[in-house]
Amino acid sequence: MTRAFRLRSLALLWVVLAMVAASAATALWLRSTHAWSDHLATAYATGLLTYEALRTGQNTHPDLHVTPLSDADAMLAETGKFERIAGTPQPAYVTVLSLQNAEGGLQIGAVSDVLRYPVADLQTDAASTASAQLAALTRLFATYCSDPILFARYGNGTWQQVDGRAIWGCAAAPRDLRLLAVLVGLVAVAALVTLIGNTTQAFDAFAQAFRNRRFGGPDSYETNGPSELRDIVDALNAFLEAERRQLANRAAVLSSVSHDLGTPATRLRLRTALIQDEELRRKLDSDIDSMTGIIESALTYTRAEMNAEAPRQLSLTSLVETIVSDYQDVGEPVSLVPPRDVVVQGGQSLFMSRRGQSVVTTGRQVIISGRPVALERAITNLIDNALKYGRSASIAIETDARTATIVVEDEGAETLARDVEALIGPFERGDNTRFIDGHGLGLSIVATIAALHNGALTFENSASGLQARLSIQRA
Repeated sequence: MTRAFRLRSLALLWVVLAMVAASAATALWLRSTHAWSDHLATAYATGLLTYEALRTGQNTHPDLHVTPLSDADAMLAETGKFERIAGTPQPAYVTVLSLQNAEGGLQIGAVSDVLRYPVADLQTDAASTASAQLAALTRLFATYCSDPILFARYGNGTWQQVDGRAIWGCAAAPRDLRLLAVLVGLVAVAALVTLIGNTTQAFDAFAQAFRNRRFGGPDSYETNGPSELRDIVDALNAFLEAERRQLANRAAVLSSVSHDLGTPATRLRLRTALIQDEELRRKLDSDIDSMTGIIESALTYTRAEMNAEAPRQLSLTSLVETIVSDYQDVGEPVSLVPPRDVVVQGGQSLFMSRRGQSVVTTGRQVIISGRPVALERAITNLIDNALKYGRSASIAIETDARTATIVVEDEGAETLARDVEALIGPFERGDNTRFIDGHGLGLSIVATIAALHNGALTFENSASGLQARLSIQRA
């Protein structure tokens, strides 16, 4: 068995991992944000130095190169045809900007192979100086991953080419770690969700397995979940083992009592046969039969509780048909109601105002996974009750995707459904059963068998009498 961790330790580990992942993601995000802020600030400062270089004609930064254009290229720049200047990228997206203030006019043309820069906000800020506007433009260059070629003329001077890509170009941009920070956070969340999901799935899987315990479940359970779940499973396994021993001891005691009563009951029958009074002899035989019947009924009920019979695939339709045929062979008024077709309503359509319908034929065999001997006993008990308290019994099978229901309906019974449901407990008998043979265990056995199949025993009033509905899980 693999080593198990306690939920408290796992929770502490998850919290630590979450804090580490959150700290790492935050650190990456802040580092990237600060690096970009420094990059944009450097680009802005370089823009101020570019203005001074254009104004004075001197290099103001080692990575900033200002060179005059040739006469031909200067003529193209003068006419605004920057895209035709030699060395410009293709395709060429030209951004033209004119900065006029008291310091002196500045004509700018920026050529990029990626985009035209949004400079409308720079031109509307009338309070800014030309140097500040040019600095804002170079910071805009640094914002986008592009390598523009900048052409500029200060006042009435010559057109010059400004190369500052080492400062505001793509190569100078810091690595953006914000996507990595988001990825770290997502991976951490996915890991935590997976760990939590695996832990809760272990509880859910065990709960589902235990929920189906009475329907062919194992005698004991194993799990790979946390330590707390394994402790629960171990305690439950011990409880189930104690319960099985208790039921086995009860069955052994009842079997022993039934066996031990066999000999004196036989002697009593032999002695009652010698009684000349026929009425007295009949009463004594009836008492002996009742005594042995009670023991056998209790033994049958205990065996049903023990869940001794293994489930297997069987045809419920064939089982019910066989039971009904056996009753009909001895002349009992028992009938099988043929299955009814199910009408399925279709969905609405854009092309039809009425819903379509389809008919599903239910005349096929109903295959279930169950215990045939136990089911036969339950169905027989219900039919016997219907014949005792009514004039006849009719049996039908209703199915859906998950359950199959055997409906036993009597004719003429005046008992209400709620009164019958109160008699499901062991040795419970109604006021109208004092002159009817029975020991009060028939419905208890049926309810126990229904529980073995993850089903239930319920009753409903019908137009002709009373319906007993034995529902079982199909698989």
